[in-house]
Amino acid sequence: MSATAIRILGIDPGLRNMGWGIIEAAGTRLIYVASGSIHSQSTDDLGTRLRQLHQGLTRIIEAHAPHEAAVEETFVNRDPQSALKLGQARGIALVVPALAGLPVTEYAANLVKKTVTGSGHAEKAQIAIMVKVLLPKCASDLRALPTDAADALAIAITHAHHYKMTAVRRA
Repeated sequence: MSATAIRILGIDPGLRNMGWGIIEAAGTRLIYVASGSIHSQSTDDLGTRLRQLHQGLTRIIEAHAPHEAAVEETFVNRDPQSALKLGQARGIALVVPALAGLPVTEYAANLVKKTVTGSGHAEKAQIAIMVKVLLPKCASDLRALPTDAADALAIAITHAHHYKMTAVRRA
């Protein structure tokens, strides 16, 4: 990694599967680092599931040492119970990087889709295809990984494209 490169962790929040993807951005150049999905065990104990997500995300941050994190904003679900649970998982996605001292930026799903595909209403398959085009070295990983990982990489790509604007706002 060069001195001007920034390592970005993208997070796609989910209670069952929390997607994550790490890229390095140096100017307009994007480099794939790693991606995957953190799985919580199906159980009625919400606290245990949230702990599993927290521990998994903490391990990823320790292993890959990102400089910044980007999290997808959640849209409102019709089922209030599901929305609350997703919101709690999203809280984990926000607090773990913050506890590690990383700046955390949030992006709307439509902005992520528009940034990566050119359309704010793109389907998941279109996102995965464009992520593979933008990050060719991830193509073999994404064949075996769930769409959560592709979505997380798309979030990281979005942050890389909007990084200069967020850096100016923080200054």
